[in-house]
Amino acid sequence: MRLKLIFAFVLLVSASLMAQTFRGTILGTVTDASGAVISGASVMVKNVGTGQERSTQTSADGSYSVPELPIGSYTVTISQSGFQTSVTTNVVVDVASERRVDASMQAGQVSQTVEVSGEALSQVDTTSAQLGGTLTQETIANLPVNGRDYTKLIYLNPGVAGSPDQISDSPGSYGTFSMNGSRGRSNNFLLDGTDMNDGYRNDPAINEAGVFGDPATILPIDAVAELRTISNYEAEYGRNSGAVINIVTKSGTNQWHGSAMEYLRTGQFGARNYFNSEGPKNPFHNNQFGASLGGPIIKDKTFFYFNYEGQRESGAQAGQSCVPDPAQITQAQANIASWGETLNPVTAALLARNPWPSPNIGGAVSDGNGCATNNVSTAINFLNNINSLIGKIDHNFNARHKLTGSWAQEYRYDDNASVSPWPNGFNGEVREDPRVRTLQFTSTMSSHRRMSSSLLVCRPSTPWCDAGSL
Repeated sequence: MRLKLIFAFVLLVSASLMAQTFRGTILGTVTDASGAVISGASVMVKNVGTGQERSTQTSADGSYSVPELPIGSYTVTISQSGFQTSVTTNVVVDVASERRVDASMQAGQVSQTVEVSGEALSQVDTTSAQLGGTLTQETIANLPVNGRDYTKLIYLNPGVAGSPDQISDSPGSYGTFSMNGSRGRSNNFLLDGTDMNDGYRNDPAINEAGVFGDPATILPIDAVAELRTISNYEAEYGRNSGAVINIVTKSGTNQWHGSAMEYLRTGQFGARNYFNSEGPKNPFHNNQFGASLGGPIIKDKTFFYFNYEGQRESGAQAGQSCVPDPAQITQAQANIASWGETLNPVTAALLARNPWPSPNIGGAVSDGNGCATNNVSTAINFLNNINSLIGKIDHNFNARHKLTGSWAQEYRYDDNASVSPWPNGFNGEVREDPRVRTLQFTSTMSSHRRMSSSLLVCRPSTPWCDAGSL
């Protein structure tokens, strides 16, 4: 039994060394009016949303640190005998960040309180050399995002560059974007602190591009609490040389919160596609809808959050191509006859079936050798149906032990009537069903050490998914 306990302890300690945190830290130094440090002061940190409390004491040099705090708003209370109590409200903790809350305590009674608002704290991060930016849920909710695709938000950060279509950063690199000149496939995607990288393209397992670059699956954007894109990061991340995209999903709180949304885009109100130059305007219809709900299961203890988002998209993709016109066919047949040859029976049978549409672009130029300009305008019908959901449960055993479980599942069906301009071309049909399950246990042993373990299972229909960590 003792051997098993030692093995379990070693396993958890090793997991803490590999942990890629998505939580934050509140730290600082406590001094008196003369600037001398105060040791042994009591520090209490309380999450306003969930009521979770964590406590520690200042060390001999007057410093303190409270790590592994879920993102949110906190109240920091610092007290010591012979001094007035310092209370700092609205201290916002972001994903994988450190917030410094220093206190200069005045002599007086502990019952006397000096309150400071978190807005008055320095907004300059003096504890880290990381570069990048963080998008909060308030920012995300107020930004118009094409297709409600969270990867478009990454382009709002400094140092990020990509192709004009924002599908890949350069041909053949497979990546979604480039950070400070790194290759697109060098990025590292994390969902609630767990590896979420496709082992084939190194794209995020959720939001890989499908036919025509449409996202194969979509993480509901309303479920994103914060999205942080960083480079020049700490050694705890490692793995890749590009950016780290650290995504944290929302959690429930003591207050009930819910939302419902629906967006509709239709080609009736849009401009004609540049390549849709001939015939009627191609149809387009995109309807996105969903709802979310979060709240307490047990107040101050257990919370849940659930979000569903669906998308129904259909239309026709405009394009132009070159097909043989009657003059070209006649010239080719004359050439064969002049050479004393007969037409191959297989070719003759194909020509008899007329396997291509008739030219419909006026003024197109062609000769016996082929097209000098495209002569046919095509429309490829497509259908794209997506269902995305995510559920999350957080349970606080006590002030130092927390269990979090999340389950994200996507289903996508994509059908393109033809991926070639020929009526008898082949169909393109794609079905994908990735699932990401995460279980995390966090145990804070002291103010300066933490243990955490996470498990991810990814089971998409695509064979190249290879995401997982423990």
